[in-house]
Amino acid sequence: MHTVWKGAISFGLVHVPVKMFSATEDKDISMKYLHKVCGSPLSYVRKCPVCEEEVAWEDISKGYEYEKGRFVLFEKEELEQLTDANSKSITILDFVNLTDIDPIYFQKTYYLSPDQAGSNAYRLLLEAMRLSGKIGIAKIAIRSKSSLAAIRVLDECLVIETIFYPDEIRPLSQVPNLPEGVAVNDKELTMARMLIEQLSTPFEPGKYTDDYRERLLGAIQSKIAGEEIKVAPAAQESNVVDLMAALQASIEAVKPIATDPGDAGKKRKPARKPAAAAAAKVSGDVGAAPPAKPKRQSRKAKSPEAGS
Repeated sequence: MHTVWKGAISFGLVHVPVKMFSATEDKDISMKYLHKVCGSPLSYVRKCPVCEEEVAWEDISKGYEYEKGRFVLFEKEELEQLTDANSKSITILDFVNLTDIDPIYFQKTYYLSPDQAGSNAYRLLLEAMRLSGKIGIAKIAIRSKSSLAAIRVLDECLVIETIFYPDEIRPLSQVPNLPEGVAVNDKELTMARMLIEQLSTPFEPGKYTDDYRERLLGAIQSKIAGEEIKVAPAAQESNVVDLMAALQASIEAVKPIATDPGDAGKKRKPARKPAAAAAAKVSGDVGAAPPAKPKRQSRKAKSPEAGS
């Protein structure tokens, strides 16, 4: 792993030398822009629109546009002077419960490992945090950017997650069309909770895959092999209007519910239709009561001709 940052965790007068490594990696498949005529990758040029010439890196400075077309300029040395003097220290400010932090605050996760002769102090902090059940709220500067961070224990490793400052979270008042004063039907609420319970399972991250990336990799291999790529037409979505019927159909498709106590000991057959088909069937019954448990249809009587 590539070392992203080196420094020390400090809490009180205790310092723990650590190295930081990125805990995640971007698996998006990168595409380049090509010239259709010859297939050459396109290059991006830093060009001044006034001087009409390419600009070298040494001739570039940073500026803040405080009005349209008006900038204040900063040299590299000026920006470095603004960097926190403790940029090589992760200072723990408080210890809090993880449940006190909404996931909207989390940004990126890094692993921390002990550096130099810091193994004892590292292990001490890890075990103390594990026993307390708390996480540390700290400040850290990565590549000149100051961030809040949460330090927690993951198995036998300390993990640090950068988090947004409160003023970087957009207020909910800016979200349009949030429902207000909408009454929830008690029966629909009960069935929705029942459906959630039936779909509830322990989190197993290994069963979730990036289907788009797999399809794209398959398409790339087909292109390389010179095969023709065939795209299946998208299935038409059914417009389910009756929420109650859709909930009922979903519950029956996930796990049929016994309504007759006498049937409790009998072995039930699996649902004959998937949730999408069952929901589509009841979509037209707007305002109808929940569909009753489907009964086994009797065979049609034989015609006289058949009996002769």
